[in-house]
Amino acid sequence: MAVTSTPPARSALDRYFRITERGSTVGREVRGGLATFFTMAYIVVLNPLIIGTQPDGTGAYLGGGSAPDLAAVAAGTALVAGVMTILMGVVANYPLALATGLGLNAFLAFGVAALPGMTWADAMGLVVLEGLLILVLVLSGFREAVFRAVPAQLKTAISVGIGLFITIVGLVDAGIVRPGAGTPLQLGVGGFLAGWPTLVFVVGLVLIIVLFARGVRGAILGGIVAATALALVVEAVAKLGPRVGADGQVRDPLAWGLNVPAIPDSWVDVPDFGLLGQFNLLGSFDRIGVVSVLLLVFTLLLADFFDTMGTMVAIGKEGDLLDAEGNPPRMRRILVVDSVAAAAGGAAGVSSNTSYIESATGVGEGARTGLASVVTGVAFLLTTFLAPVVGMVPYEAATPALVVVGFLMMTQVKEISWDDLELALPAFLTIVLMPFTYSISAGIGAGFLAFVLLKIVRRKISDVHPLMWVVAGLFVVYFCIDPISSLLGVA
Repeated sequence: MAVTSTPPARSALDRYFRITERGSTVGREVRGGLATFFTMAYIVVLNPLIIGTQPDGTGAYLGGGSAPDLAAVAAGTALVAGVMTILMGVVANYPLALATGLGLNAFLAFGVAALPGMTWADAMGLVVLEGLLILVLVLSGFREAVFRAVPAQLKTAISVGIGLFITIVGLVDAGIVRPGAGTPLQLGVGGFLAGWPTLVFVVGLVLIIVLFARGVRGAILGGIVAATALALVVEAVAKLGPRVGADGQVRDPLAWGLNVPAIPDSWVDVPDFGLLGQFNLLGSFDRIGVVSVLLLVFTLLLADFFDTMGTMVAIGKEGDLLDAEGNPPRMRRILVVDSVAAAAGGAAGVSSNTSYIESATGVGEGARTGLASVVTGVAFLLTTFLAPVVGMVPYEAATPALVVVGFLMMTQVKEISWDDLELALPAFLTIVLMPFTYSISAGIGAGFLAFVLLKIVRRKISDVHPLMWVVAGLFVVYFCIDPISSLLGVA
């Protein structure tokens, strides 16, 4: 008589997050969540430097004071990132982390809050409006319908483009690629690699590649930790300090890019959540007028709308989580959480929160479920108390992970039909414009417009999904927002 073995009982945690079902383990999810955190923890330092140091149209800084309050911005940034990333994991069960969106925060600081008469509270009110509007589009099914209308190979191109995008982000942040003398970009300083921080990056990158090639679990996270340890030793001996001084000028091009690695005097700090609730939902209408408000909200909305779409599909592609049409599981839940995060960022006074492509680092480490997001979120919440610990990890130690993950995402390029001009040219524009413009939305928009144009030229209009026409029209407005604003007399 044959004896049948009974499969081991799965824990409640395993069943809820479908860990075994997706081919993962709790250990992989934890490692992946921590790897994602360490590659995006820089936002806790960088966001305050972008929005916390810029006065609004009345001359006041974020929080209403006459001087920057970077500690409050850092605490709020970590808090919202932690809460929304945990929500993504628990509600959508997707290995996607969220935090204040780079680019969006700069646009808010220099293009919105700085307008004459505008206050930071008014600017944050616009972010809340944008988030609520996106939430309505999700609940109505429009945002999901747009995503499904995009051809599968264009979704692949988005993923590949983002791979190149995060690669150049990593190289630039580490100082490996810099503005050149007579060229847009160059290698290091003067065309050569030099400086101790560069050595830290190279050692970290080589270590991750070696560990990854040998199939060592935790290769990415291990590389970050090892590079950080090396950076601590280098700074203790060489005392390089920051690349940019307090006056915003480059003091030493061979010094550290952002965080200066050093053992902190205190490991714990009491967070200041004073920015929570500092937003004025409708104040901007009186300050700058209805037309200006509509244009600004539209700009924020379109960038957020398609950045998330690209990030979501790239993460799913890397983790083999997409269905045959290139759609992730529980897509509406993912989009709902992302929309709520946008509004939550504004309500907390730290700018719109959005999905982070750095989540691909965790997926590259083996994460496949929302448990990784929970781990990342908890790490962000701890950061509200342990900000000095995050300050130990410099760009040069974290960014090698982005380069390796960029390679992994680039391998998907073989799935594009390069002999089909109607797909190949839009895919090409999508891929190259993301890194070259430093904008995910710009790449997506160029690809979509090229796709529609080629269908028109080849008289295949019926092949274009109706929603692609709508999206193409929106991108025309998006790319022409400056002349439109001038035409309407908007500053």
